[in-house]
Amino acid sequence: MEDYDKVYLVVTGAISWTITFLLTRKIFPKWSFDLCKRIVSTIHAVFAVVLCSISIQDWRCPMCPLASNSSPFQMGVSALSLAYFIYDLACCWADNNMTVDNLAHHLVRIIGIGAGLAYEMCGSEIMATLLFTEISSPFLHLREFLKELGYKNTYLNLAADASFAASFTLARMCFGPYFCYITQFSKNIPILIKAMGLGLQLVSAFWFYKITKVVNYKLIERSTSKTC
Repeated sequence: MEDYDKVYLVVTGAISWTITFLLTRKIFPKWSFDLCKRIVSTIHAVFAVVLCSISIQDWRCPMCPLASNSSPFQMGVSALSLAYFIYDLACCWADNNMTVDNLAHHLVRIIGIGAGLAYEMCGSEIMATLLFTEISSPFLHLREFLKELGYKNTYLNLAADASFAASFTLARMCFGPYFCYITQFSKNIPILIKAMGLGLQLVSAFWFYKITKVVNYKLIERSTSKTC
């Protein structure tokens, strides 16, 4: 794929994600900026999971073949997701909702996927990483949808919390370290992609720590309310 084609895909993708967000704001004018942003994020997560699943050649080894040349399909999916993360980073700045960990997450994603596109390799690794990191996103956003729609502190919201915690733990803290290990010890993977893979796993570990604190707090809160 020519460099011009890559840039064109990323730029048009970022514009498309922005238009999708603006249309969501237009259709649901009473919804908050954050909730509309989460609608777009859910759309991206669904696309990423479906397209990356199609891309995986061997489910016994989702990252195989390692350090291979990316196919046109893999580069197209990578460009779509790279465009999304660029758009989402801009949205976070516009909403004044940029934390250090969130900024690190976006930069790691943008640099890592961008490096894969530039080198035209590691398409299998990027597809597997996108699949397993995005699979918990719809549950994350469902939690916020339910809160904004008035279902906070309900069993439905608790089910969404449990689904997100379980999917995040399985994907990012079980499969994630395994993927990171394979990436770090593969001889032919560029150092920049290795560094971004490690960075993504560190961000995931930090978020897992925050999730365990929230889960622990909610369990204590519920047990206390039942006692009272």
